[in-house]
Amino acid sequence: MLYLSQIVIANQDINSFNELIELIPEYAKQGERFFRMDIKPPYPDTPENWEDRLEAAFSGRI
Repeated sequence: MLYLSQIVIANQDINSFNELIELIPEYAKQGERFFRMDIKPPYPDTPENWEDRLEAAFSGRI
C-alpha cells in the first residue's frame, strides 16, 4: 500500500500541489494497487478537492 505521507517525505524538494500531482502516476506505474491519503498535502496551493484530484491521478483518470 502506498501512503501519501511516504511520497511527501521521499520528495521533500517539491513545493506545490501541482508538482505532487505529477508524481502520483509515476508511483502508480510502479505497480502500487492501493493508495491511502493519510495526510493533507502541506502545500499552500492545495485545493479543497485535493483527495479527488489525487485519487484521479493515481487511477489514471487525469
